[in-house]
Amino acid sequence: MTNPGWGPAAEGGGPASQPRCVRHPDRPTLLACTRCGRPFCPECLRPASVGHQCVDCVATAQRSTPQARTIAGAPVRTDRPTPLVTYILIALNVVIFGVTAAQSGSVMNNEQASRLFFDWALWPPMIAANGDYIRVVGSGFLHYGLMHLAVNMFALWIIGRDTELVLGRARYLAVYAVSIIGGSAAVMFLQPDAVTVGASGAVFGLLGAQAIILLRLRRSPAPVLAVVALNIFISITIPGISLWGHLGGLVAGAASTAALLYAPQYLRAGTDRNKIVRTGWIALAAVAVVSLVLVVLAVLRLRSQLGV
Repeated sequence: MTNPGWGPAAEGGGPASQPRCVRHPDRPTLLACTRCGRPFCPECLRPASVGHQCVDCVATAQRSTPQARTIAGAPVRTDRPTPLVTYILIALNVVIFGVTAAQSGSVMNNEQASRLFFDWALWPPMIAANGDYIRVVGSGFLHYGLMHLAVNMFALWIIGRDTELVLGRARYLAVYAVSIIGGSAAVMFLQPDAVTVGASGAVFGLLGAQAIILLRLRRSPAPVLAVVALNIFISITIPGISLWGHLGGLVAGAASTAALLYAPQYLRAGTDRNKIVRTGWIALAAVAVVSLVLVVLAVLRLRSQLGV
């Protein structure tokens, strides 16, 4: 339509007299936020269940809406969450295996002539004699040959993803680390003459974590326990597999997850979200300290036996 020269537009009732967008004063607009009633241009409005809301009201509503969380207190990610830590751990294991294979010149016998393998393998007498504590954690990233690596990484991929999404990235990484330390502590106490490597102690720790998670959700942990029993049977019947490393990781992973999920309840943390989270972390730290103390006690015991 065109204006014939009379009416509101001709009398000064055109765009100049229209309300201006709050965020863009140079833009006349006839639109308004259905929540606050202020005028906004189309660029500053977002669809709502009724009408449109301005970006300021949308941001305010998001801040006031409680964040959905898992039983461990981790934020629930609805945008197709990616188990990033699990993928990083797998990549790190693969890279370290590649380094040992390059140093040894062999994929299947990567432990031979590899300086990194020699420096990181869990050999308790070397920790006692030289203080090589890097072996306690570093051994959890070494593997004997390609098949050993493939089996452990496949298990980590299967078990780790769901565990990470429930615990959250930081808690998941902490449980993984404590599981490695717990497995190493068990080996140092109960199999001190063996050279042990592999991520299976941490994987067993994640199995323990899953069992605790299922208990916290009041669901049966029987499927996880069946997998644990099968793997323990394999560890006993097949030579060269570290049973104590597996069991130590299992206990440490279960204990650290129980600390996260149950300590706030038993220590009466109440309903304060910050207090619940803080209590869980403190309990997890206590489990980590106990694991480290066991490592130190094992070292002191070995030193007395070796006369160091």
